[in-house]
Amino acid sequence: MTIARLSMTALLALSLGACATVQNARDRIVKRAPACADQTVQIYFEPQSAEVTKEGRAVLAAAAGDRKACKVTGVEVLGLADAAGTADANLALSQARAQAVTAALTATGLPAADFKVTAAGQAGATTAGGEARPLRRRVDVVMHLSPA
Repeated sequence: MTIARLSMTALLALSLGACATVQNARDRIVKRAPACADQTVQIYFEPQSAEVTKEGRAVLAAAAGDRKACKVTGVEVLGLADAAGTADANLALSQARAQAVTAALTATGLPAADFKVTAAGQAGATTAGGEARPLRRRVDVVMHLSPA
């Protein structure tokens, strides 16, 4: 009976040692993202609209929630538009989109930070060959984060 117990104890010790080795190997292979790395999200809009959609608000709420353990040191908000319409109208539309996203971010409870809000209008909306670039009806948001 004593030999059986010793054998079981030895087997258990070896098994637990293997678990630690697997965990160490996993930690060397799988790199965890830094807890407070800058975060970028894109919010898309319907044509000729500056209204943040329900899906857009959900993306912003998730992004704001993900940063809870971090200090927000700055937020860049860039409004974009496609090439449909006049350049002036698209610049105004991209500005309205950027402002709408900034307001929605503030509504999520994002702490006061330095917001840099810009608009590009339709600049860059077409290629050198004159082809329209897809998915330009959006606002790009970059949250700069640091450990709290």
